[in-house]
Amino acid sequence: MKLTVFFDEPYWVGVVEVESGGKVMAGKHTFGAEPSLQQVWEFVLQELPALVERLSVGVTANKAPRKAVNPKRLARLAARETRSRGVSSASQEAMRLELEKRKQERSRLGKEQREALAARKREIAVRKAKAKHRGR
Repeated sequence: MKLTVFFDEPYWVGVVEVESGGKVMAGKHTFGAEPSLQQVWEFVLQELPALVERLSVGVTANKAPRKAVNPKRLARLAARETRSRGVSSASQEAMRLELEKRKQERSRLGKEQREALAARKREIAVRKAKAKHRGR
């Protein structure tokens, strides 16, 4: 699991990348103003588990098997990673797929609600028409 916090005009954004079973899943959290270390820790401890649970769409990860890395090289790689900005392309793809899935779900729910409302209105109209023909 990897959390990247960066400034994406005009807000600070955190992107969580989770790798499991050869798939990369990613989620996005908007912090707003620049988050303090305390706010980041609160996010990690309180909100991150719920965010990770909501992730369902993943992209296959194209990673080569890892071999032993010299500790000095590992330190350089870690420093380079902290200097670099942004997220990996696999996580961007995973976030895009997750967004599309949620969009389809919202549109499906909206359509169901519209249909239910139309059915209710039809039922009311039918009842009114029957009441008019009863002669009361």
